[in-house]
Amino acid sequence: MIVKQARDAARRWVREEANAVPGFHGAYFAGSANWLPDDVSLPATSDLDINMVVTGSNAPNKRGKFIYRGVLLEVTYLSLDQLRSPELVLSHYHLAGGFRTPSVILDPSGQLTELQAAVARGFAKRHWVSRRCAHARDRVLEQLAALNESDPFYDQVLGWLFPTGVTTHVLLVAGLRNPTVRQRYVATRELLAEYSHLDLYEALLEVLGCARMSPARAEQHLAVLADVFDAASAVIRTPFPFASDISRIARPVAIDGSGELIERGLHREAVFWMVATYSRCQKVLHHDAPMEVRDRFEPGYRQLLEDLGISSFADLQRRTERVVGLLPQVWQASEAIMTTNPEIED
Repeated sequence: MIVKQARDAARRWVREEANAVPGFHGAYFAGSANWLPDDVSLPATSDLDINMVVTGSNAPNKRGKFIYRGVLLEVTYLSLDQLRSPELVLSHYHLAGGFRTPSVILDPSGQLTELQAAVARGFAKRHWVSRRCAHARDRVLEQLAALNESDPFYDQVLGWLFPTGVTTHVLLVAGLRNPTVRQRYVATRELLAEYSHLDLYEALLEVLGCARMSPARAEQHLAVLADVFDAASAVIRTPFPFASDISRIARPVAIDGSGELIERGLHREAVFWMVATYSRCQKVLHHDAPMEVRDRFEPGYRQLLEDLGISSFADLQRRTERVVGLLPQVWQASEAIMTTNPEIED
């Protein structure tokens, strides 16, 4: 299916559902599909993101993947307050990308269309690019500072992993690239190769812990992860925010997508989402699976983390210090990219 067909299906779903959403204000496309032309194929390992905007300060706490007319959609609900001005959106590194091109699906008031036009005009302005890079950098520091030893170990790992991965977003934002989630390291490698900063890329992999991961070892970990994913998706009952990511319909993204990267020789780049998925599966099993199932998959999780040099909270603290220590180099590279990038406007 090409991207245009997928978008047409998504538009149809929004039109069908809008009246049933309390406080519905509008909807727009977000995520990687906004960075793809209409006539290319939507990868089988990708979903199509839709942001549903509602009035009031409390957007529904719902987010999920589901298949509609053959398209894997992921729907997120946002409060209109999060989009109250172009300046707010332009300074938010995740939100701004959703408005850099015409992306509005349904907009009864016309407000989202006006917002999109204003954000598109300012998107490549150096001031706003720098603000978004700073937003990503600050998120790294804030989230790493929030690590809590009293949390279950899988939550500790997630609390370290995601802000560590946001170091790549600082750079991608500087390059006016999509701060993608699952393939962030792939995109960052391409960006840094283009701007002659591959030495920094190796440092990013070092603080993640996978710089010397072999293809064979990544394949072994993925095989175990596939089993635990199937076990977790079969028992999940607790309504986690990421629940739809651990489901049968999400398997092509979580498992097949990682396998595709390994086959392409991007085994190190696959590690980030493998660790995220395994940690989430561990959380599901802890809450919803019998003890014997939990015990069966614990060793594989520990082996994956040990290959990254992590076996305790103390290890996470030491790795956090290395991430923080690398941030000045990341920031210097982001500034160099902004200076060199011909698309950035003064």
